[in-house]
Amino acid sequence: MTNKLFAVKPIKELMEEVSDSSHGLKRSLTAFSLITLGIGAIIGAGLFVRTAAAAANNAGPSVTLGFIVAGIGCAFAGLCYAEFASMIPVAGSAYTYSYATMGELVAWIIGWDLVLEYALGAATVSIAWSEYLNKLLGYFDTSIPYQWSHSPFEVSTLGVHGIMNIPALFIIFLLSVLLIRGARESALVNSIIVIAKVSIVILFIIFGWSFINPANHTPFIPQATTFVDAQGVPHNFGGIMGILGAAGVVFFAFIGFDAVSTAAQETKNPKKALPIGILGSLAICTILYILFSYVLTGVASLNDFRTVGKEASVTFAIQTYMSGFGWLAKLVTVAILAGFSSVILVMLYGQSRVFYTMSRDGLVPKIFSDLHTKFRTPYKSNLLFFAFVGVFACFVPQDIVGDMTSIGTLFAFMLVSAGVWIMRVKSPELKRGFRTPLVPLVPILGILVCGAMIFGLGWANWTRLFIWMAIGFVVYFTYSVKHSKLRHRND
Repeated sequence: MTNKLFAVKPIKELMEEVSDSSHGLKRSLTAFSLITLGIGAIIGAGLFVRTAAAAANNAGPSVTLGFIVAGIGCAFAGLCYAEFASMIPVAGSAYTYSYATMGELVAWIIGWDLVLEYALGAATVSIAWSEYLNKLLGYFDTSIPYQWSHSPFEVSTLGVHGIMNIPALFIIFLLSVLLIRGARESALVNSIIVIAKVSIVILFIIFGWSFINPANHTPFIPQATTFVDAQGVPHNFGGIMGILGAAGVVFFAFIGFDAVSTAAQETKNPKKALPIGILGSLAICTILYILFSYVLTGVASLNDFRTVGKEASVTFAIQTYMSGFGWLAKLVTVAILAGFSSVILVMLYGQSRVFYTMSRDGLVPKIFSDLHTKFRTPYKSNLLFFAFVGVFACFVPQDIVGDMTSIGTLFAFMLVSAGVWIMRVKSPELKRGFRTPLVPLVPILGILVCGAMIFGLGWANWTRLFIWMAIGFVVYFTYSVKHSKLRHRND
């Protein structure tokens, strides 16, 4: 029984799946498509919302250093992802890599864990999309009523109770339909959105630089203290722990680059294009993040982030301190909505492709790998995840699903880092289009940095992860072990 739990899927079999293009997913993506896919997933809620939260609660202006720490952790994981993607260019991302290195049980754990990253990530950002839609509508003196744009667990300052978040459900439905239409069409829309939002980010950096107030960056690393937020939650503020805490918070801003690896079976020349897409999108976004956070914390003060600015700190900073740039504040709101849309698109895309691969392995029902006869996309999977993600988006508060997304992603990164090290030992002869440098040092550092950020997320999030994994074990031992194709072949 134990041997079957850790039976690995042969690399040869994985490569046969890659070569079976006549009955599989349609290959239509290029290296440029993958870079924009990665940027589309990365730049969104993390940059425009979590930057202000990390500055207010954890690090002040040294949130910039938090971005650097988070970027370093992602870089280590990204190098490991790039080697796996060039060696095993199969849809499924960390799930597939784990199946080939650490066996079926670990693969199941990571596949189940990826639901936290992709599905709940899409739910988190769709809730933020709903909030910013109301901000945009506010420019036209209208809005969606509170009760129809918030979950039942939320109450306004006027005592109005939320019922369901209809705008969040709407954007998930719209993007799910686009994904059913096809990867190339989805990538084209995503590329247009990426160009627009990156342009706005660059404009803010360029114009905002001259409005930086040196007093807002003094001291750059605040003295270590404890800050209690409006909800009564204490945070380590300032010093080294503040920077590490900020890294854990802004880590959400980096989620998505690994979604590039889920596009393996829809990519032309995947062994070269996948490493370029993964590392290229990560490098571009890290540079933009560092510059953006430096300018934002220089233009607005720490008190602004804690009081009147909060999640809308970018538009607040422009309207308050950048005289003559009111037009930029409106463009930022539009860019945020566009950015959120592309993030949701890539998250839904990645989720359906992971379960597509798991279904072909027999670990989840066949319905997840049924392809549309015309579009050759897993349309039933897209519809099922529309329903699943929609429930969370409509009825669960944003902070809960956001934290679950972060811890699930960090766990996936740790397993991928370990997997590269294992494969170097077990199968050094396999051809690799890209080789992670300094193995085992880089994988070890990836595990340690991501583990440190998990530690920083606190016991409440650890508990949610354990509960989610417990549910996953029940599903695995009641369904997956009976339907696993690899297990039946080995019987």
